[in-house]
Amino acid sequence: MAKQDKADKAGKADKGMGEEDYEKALFDLHVELVKLQEWVVHTGAKVCVVFEGRDGAGKGGTIKAITERVSPRVFRVVALPAPTEREKSQMYVQRYVKHLPAAGEIVIFDRSWYNRAGVERVMGFCTEKEAEDFLRAVPLYEQAIVDAGIILIKYWLEVSQQEQTRRLLARINDGRKTWKLSEMDLKSYNRWYDFSRARDAMFLASDTSTAPWYVVDSDDKRRGRLNVIADLLERIPYETVPRKEPKLPKRQGAKGYVEPDYPYKWVKSRY
Repeated sequence: MAKQDKADKAGKADKGMGEEDYEKALFDLHVELVKLQEWVVHTGAKVCVVFEGRDGAGKGGTIKAITERVSPRVFRVVALPAPTEREKSQMYVQRYVKHLPAAGEIVIFDRSWYNRAGVERVMGFCTEKEAEDFLRAVPLYEQAIVDAGIILIKYWLEVSQQEQTRRLLARINDGRKTWKLSEMDLKSYNRWYDFSRARDAMFLASDTSTAPWYVVDSDDKRRGRLNVIADLLERIPYETVPRKEPKLPKRQGAKGYVEPDYPYKWVKSRY
């Protein structure tokens, strides 16, 4: 990266994006996501979005920004726990296949089958042979997904060492965020360059014309989230589905109904 590019990037990250500008842009994007949702349901489209990145890169916050104004019955988030002993004995991708979208669904993977190329490989949860076998097979697996009529979009959220450190420290010091910090986050923190090598090998093997990787600069969380949503909307050929303008009907009359005279257990007003 050129020196000036680095300086520009650093300046953008330091300045950050203001909350008012962010909320305005996010509102407009949320309107489009609702249109996308209606189109997916109307057409029976199947969409799969994969989010990967280092710990603290902002995957969870980005997914929340995408899903907070749409239906969880259409936008389904998959964040799988560690595999059970039974799942460990299965074909590796088997536990992920059952979560792929059916007609009228958008499935978002908060980490995915690429666990094998990243954390499993770096932290020794699989052998080198298993990781290499996965990287050889994954283009064929993703080709089968696309051949089944699924729109597959893959995002890698890139974060700098300095920003990752700041975010992980925030998880330690902010009582609202301690749940985000796992023992694995701490163990993997000092393996930055091992993860870099694993990421590079993953890109080399799986950045295909059928299912390319799209890399997101996520040092500025707000800009990163907006850029992902805007990019996602551009990559899906959705259209506005015509709908009848809803109108509230006239409410029925009481017809003698009287509220019962018995004590309700009201929540105490504390604020």
